[in-house]
Amino acid sequence: MKRRTFLSSAGAAAASLALRSATSALCSPLLAEPAPAADYTLRIHSIDLEIAPGVKISTVAYNGQVPGPMLRFKEGVPVRIDVFNETSVPEVVHWHGLHIDSYDDGATEEGSPLIPSHGRLTYRFTPNPSGTRWYHTHISAMSDLTRATYTGQFGFIYIEPKYDSGSYDREVFLAIHHWEPFWTRMPPPMNARTVSYKYATFNDKTLAAAEPIRVRSGERVMFRILNASATRNVSLALPGHLFTVVGMDGNPVPQPRQVETIALGVAERIDAIVEMDSVGIWILGSTEAEERQQGLGRVIEYAGATGAPTWVDPAMVRWNYLDFANPTKQTAHTDEVPMIIAPVPADKEGFERWSLNGKSFPDTPVIPVKKGGRYRLSFVNSSAESHPLHLHRHSFEVVSIGGKPCSGLMKDVVTINPYSSLNFDFVADNPGKTLFHCHQQLHMDYGFMQLIDYV
Repeated sequence: MKRRTFLSSAGAAAASLALRSATSALCSPLLAEPAPAADYTLRIHSIDLEIAPGVKISTVAYNGQVPGPMLRFKEGVPVRIDVFNETSVPEVVHWHGLHIDSYDDGATEEGSPLIPSHGRLTYRFTPNPSGTRWYHTHISAMSDLTRATYTGQFGFIYIEPKYDSGSYDREVFLAIHHWEPFWTRMPPPMNARTVSYKYATFNDKTLAAAEPIRVRSGERVMFRILNASATRNVSLALPGHLFTVVGMDGNPVPQPRQVETIALGVAERIDAIVEMDSVGIWILGSTEAEERQQGLGRVIEYAGATGAPTWVDPAMVRWNYLDFANPTKQTAHTDEVPMIIAPVPADKEGFERWSLNGKSFPDTPVIPVKKGGRYRLSFVNSSAESHPLHLHRHSFEVVSIGGKPCSGLMKDVVTINPYSSLNFDFVADNPGKTLFHCHQQLHMDYGFMQLIDYV
């Protein structure tokens, strides 16, 4: 929040929570049945996480583990989740990629309540759509690198479809995260503060410390990979193998393709099947050597194979959403909203702000939409940085990249490259306040947000 508007938003959230509780009490019969048991219980508390022998990270996590507990839901079956905040500061949980109500979505800007320090909140919603989703904290960090998505507060959600997708032998869930952030400076002329990291992991262990993923020749392994970093986009490869990308952000892609590398902006997910047809011991890891040295990798070990793990640089690190979309043009939309992304020069402390159409949140005007309308957000990135663009409570269809039309690619996060353009359409089919923002924590904290609301 404005994070200068914290007190007023917290008050509004508290009032909303009180109204919900009071309404529930008024509607209850005199001899009410006991409240149903929660489907899941999450506890937010501090932990010391050992990501490698002798390397402990002091952080905050769910239920004492990183990632937090896997939450498996059935599409369309209501759930209740009790969350206990055992920390000394307010928290909130965002259910990323789910089409749910504003109150339970977990964004205070939309009116979701904060979970007070040493308090409890119950979330109730009906999970949809199916696929690989996730949950994470959605508070501001500003200059405090011990809070928000810099911590271990993230976990997978998998919403089982009403049909059996089949086509693979087993699945492996891997969440990327970067640890022990510290402030550095961008090169001139910007000279703004940015964030670097000391370590990186898949799930809770560095490359050298994790147990290998053991496979058999001929297996088809579904990798469900999440970029849960606060600020870093990542490119991955598995030497000797190809990824068949079948899903992005939990949604099937129109054109599944085999690729040598995959790229994930902050908060993106990729579902990719790998045919285990190259016997050996390999490293699935970042295409950047420094990032692998920080720990971002996992050994893939075939049964019976011996020797040291092998890394080979990919022939080409190339990633283009257009490869997975239909090349046809999507033109039907109700209204078009221009979105010019621009940096605001750093202040005296070195913090760079961000603007949309010349305004920074909370001064960005609310975008009005009507239920049932189809709206096109047309982005021009006038900055030297890439931005993972996230829309809450809705999925959107990417309809052009760099002026090239496409259709069918449904996402909830899409990364726009520096000095480029990108358009996406969404259908206003989930009334209520809806937050749009860059998922890079530093950008979100410093102005890169805007609200959409139904009129």
